[in-house]
Amino acid sequence: MRAMLIGFALGIMGLQQCAALPGQGQWIVLGASLAAALGAARYAWGRSGSRLMGAALFAAAVIAGYGYAAMRAELRIAEALPSAWELRDLTLSGHVRGLPVQGAGSTRFSFVLDAHDLDDVRRATGIERFPSMVQLSWARAGARDVPLLKPGDRWRLTVRLKRPHGYANFGGYDAEAAWLARGIRATGYVVASAGTRRLPDAAGGGAAIDRLRFALRERVAQTLADAPHRGMVTALAIGAQDMIAEADRVALRRTGTSHLVAVSGLHIGFVAGLCAALAAWVWRRSCGLGAMLARRGAREWPLLVPTPIVAAVAAAASAAGYAALAGFNVPAQRALWMLVVVNAAFLLGRGVAFSLVLAWAAALVLAVDPWAVTAAGFWLSFGAVACIAFAMRGRLRLREQEQGIDDACESARATDPAWPLALARSDRGARASWRRRLATVRRRGGEAARAQWAVTIGLAPLTAFWFSQVSLAGPLANAVAVPWVGVFVVPVILVALALPAPLDALAYELAHTLLVPLMRLLTALAQASWAEVYPPQPSLWALASALAGVALCLMPRGWPLRWAAPLAWLPLAVPPPSGVEQGAFRLTALDVGQGAAIVVETQRRTLLFDAGTGPESTNAGARIVVPYLRADGVARLDALMVSHGDADHAGGVPAVLDSSEVAQVVGALPGRHRVWDKAREARAGHLRCAAGQRWHWDGVDFEVLWPDPGPLPRRSNEQSCVLKISAPGMSALLTGDIGAPTERVLVRRAPEALRADVLLVAHHGSKTSSTEPFLDSVDPRVAVFQVGYRNRFRHPHPGVWSRFQARGIALARTDRDGAVRIASSNGRLMLERYRTSHARYWMGR
Repeated sequence: MRAMLIGFALGIMGLQQCAALPGQGQWIVLGASLAAALGAARYAWGRSGSRLMGAALFAAAVIAGYGYAAMRAELRIAEALPSAWELRDLTLSGHVRGLPVQGAGSTRFSFVLDAHDLDDVRRATGIERFPSMVQLSWARAGARDVPLLKPGDRWRLTVRLKRPHGYANFGGYDAEAAWLARGIRATGYVVASAGTRRLPDAAGGGAAIDRLRFALRERVAQTLADAPHRGMVTALAIGAQDMIAEADRVALRRTGTSHLVAVSGLHIGFVAGLCAALAAWVWRRSCGLGAMLARRGAREWPLLVPTPIVAAVAAAASAAGYAALAGFNVPAQRALWMLVVVNAAFLLGRGVAFSLVLAWAAALVLAVDPWAVTAAGFWLSFGAVACIAFAMRGRLRLREQEQGIDDACESARATDPAWPLALARSDRGARASWRRRLATVRRRGGEAARAQWAVTIGLAPLTAFWFSQVSLAGPLANAVAVPWVGVFVVPVILVALALPAPLDALAYELAHTLLVPLMRLLTALAQASWAEVYPPQPSLWALASALAGVALCLMPRGWPLRWAAPLAWLPLAVPPPSGVEQGAFRLTALDVGQGAAIVVETQRRTLLFDAGTGPESTNAGARIVVPYLRADGVARLDALMVSHGDADHAGGVPAVLDSSEVAQVVGALPGRHRVWDKAREARAGHLRCAAGQRWHWDGVDFEVLWPDPGPLPRRSNEQSCVLKISAPGMSALLTGDIGAPTERVLVRRAPEALRADVLLVAHHGSKTSSTEPFLDSVDPRVAVFQVGYRNRFRHPHPGVWSRFQARGIALARTDRDGAVRIASSNGRLMLERYRTSHARYWMGR
C-alpha cells in the first residue's frame, strides 16, 4: 500500500513538470500501459513473484496518478478567456469567495460567477467554457470609495478581464501555477460605472465559513486596532497572513520562523486533542446526564459506543472544522489527513506505520489539489514531518523499551509485599524517583533539540531551492519561538476563538502581549549580519545530493556512511561557476512587466542596468530583481546603472541597494534624485553617467555613448544612459528610453559605434523610437522588447514591430517569452526564452 500511494503521488508530480497535456495518442499509450501493469500484477497474484506484483502495482499507481492529474488539468484548463475578449467590458453576476485583501485605495478578491449568469455569459460571448471564477481588483474612482466587500456578498459588476498571466523569470515565483491551483482562470478589474449593483447574499456552507473567517479577522482588527503584531494574531487564529506587518515578515523570514504563523499540525493537534478529551469526559458521564434528563435508554450510551470511538470521531471532526476555518492550507490539510488516517486505523483495530500515514496524507492532499506540488508549502510541510520522524524513529523504540521496564517495575511493586517495607527503611526509592524524572526531562529536552536539529538541516536544501536563502539564526530562534508559541500563544488564541464578545478581546490582547517579547527577540536576531545567507538556487542534482546528505546525517551513530554527509552537501554549499568564460558575457532581460531590468554578467563581475518598478507600482525591484540576483548567486553588484529617473526604470533601485552590496551606482539623474540619497545611505559609490566613460571587465569592454557631459536634456527619456558592451563574438546596445532626437544625434556622431548584435529596444518599442536610420546603424541580429502584458501604452507599437520583422531580426518580448537570456558560444548567439526552456502546460493557457 505504501508503494502504491507513493507511486500515485509521483504520477501527479510528474504531470506538473510537463510542457503539454497528453494528446489522444498519449492517452491510448497510458491506457495500454495501465492495463499491462494491472495484468502483470494479476499474473503475479498468488505466485512466488511478489516483487513482480509490487513493481507492477507501483507502475499502475504512477500511471493512475499521472492520468488523474491530467484529467483534472484538462477540466480546469478548458475554462479559458479567449484573447479576443480580453479587456472588453463584461457584466457579470456572482459572489465574493474567500477573504478580500484590502490595499491602499483598492481591494482584491475572488469572484465566483452565478451558475445561471454563467450560462447567459457563455451564450452571449460564444465562449464554450467561460471561467467560473476570476480574480478582480476594485479601485477607488475619484471621491467614490470602494465598498466594504465581505465573503458571500453578491454583486452585478462590469469588469474587464485578462487571461491569467504572471511574470516568468529564472528562479522566480510562478503566479500562473498558483492561480490554476486556486481555480482562477482570468484576472481583471471592476469598471466604475452605474451598472454596479448589490444583490442578495449567497448561501451555502462555504460562504458561511468564509463569513465566519471574515468576522473573526475584523474582530481581531477591531480589538487590537493599531497594535504592531495584530496581523500575526490573525494569522495564528484563521490562517490569513495578508495583514502581517512587513517588519514582522522580514523578522520571521530571516530567523526561519515563518512556519509559526501558518495553521499546521501544532494547531490542528491541539484542537483535536482538546475536543477529544472533552468528548470523552462528557460521554463517560452521559449516563448520569441522561438520568437527570429522564431520557429512557440514556444509561446504555457508553456501552453501545465506547468512549475511545467517540473521542476519535470528535478529534477528526474538530480537526476538519478548524482546518476549514484556516482556509485549508497545505500544512492544515496534511495534519488533518494524518489525523484521519490514524483515527481510521484505530477504529478498525489496526496498527499503522508512520511512513504509511505520511504517504496516505500526501496522496490525499494531491488527490484534492494536484497542483499543491508547485508550491513550496507542500514540500516544506511534508519535509519537516518526514525529517522529525526519520530522526526520532530509534529514540521512539528506545522509549517503548524503557516504558516496558518501568511497567515491569510498577508490577513488581504491586505484587511484592516487601516493597513498602523496603521503601520505609530507605529513601533510596524517593531519590530514584527524582532521578527518573530528571532523566525524563533530559530525554525529552534532547528529543526536542534533535527534532529541531533535524528540521533545520532537513529544510535547508529545500529553502535554498525555493527561496535561495538559509537562516543561520533559525535553530536558536526556533528553540525559543516554537515552545513559546505552542505552549502560550496558540492556546490563548484558541480560547479567544471560543469565547463570546467582549471576553474574547481580553484573550486576543493577552496573545498580542505574549507575542511582543518574542518579536523583540526575533527582530534582534534578524538584524544580525549572520542571520541569513543566500546560496544560489541549486540544480536538481545538487538538491538530491544535499537531501541524501541530510538522510546520512540523521542516521544513528555508527552508521557506516554517516561520515560522508558533509561531502554530499558540497554541491549546495559551494557556489557553481558562473558559466561565463573569460572574454564573454551573458545578458538576461528580466520579465518585470512594463519596465526594464537587465543583468549583465562577465566571468567574475555583474552589472545591473535598471531595476524595474518600485512599491508605488508592481514593486518589481523587490519581487523580481532581488530574488533573481539571489537565485543566480549574485552576492555583489559591481555596478548598478540607472538609465534615467522614470519610475519603471529607477523605482526598484532602493530595494536592490537594501538587499545587495553595490560597489558603484551610475546614472543619468538630477543632482537631488532620491537614488543618489539612497546610494549614499548604502555607502555605495555614485557617479553621473556620461558619454566617454569606459571600463574593461574580464576581457569585455563597456562604453557609455550617451548622454553628453554637462547639463542633462530637459526631457527625462532623452537623459537615458546608452551603454555599449563588446566582446569577441557578441556585442549589445542598451538604450533605455531614448527617442528619435537622441537616435539622430548618435547616428550623426558615430554610426559605427552603434553596431551591435543584440539591441535592447528603446522605450519598450514606442513609436517615438527605433527609427530606420538608427536600425541601419545598429544592424542587430537579435532585438529584445521589455514590455508588460496588455500594457495600457500598447507597446510595442505595431509599426515598430513590423519594422523589425521586415529586417529579418530575431525578436523576443518579455510579455510572451518571459525572461530572455542571451550569450555567445563559439561565435554563435544563444537565445533562451524562459517560457520555452521552462515550459509548463498551464503557461499562456
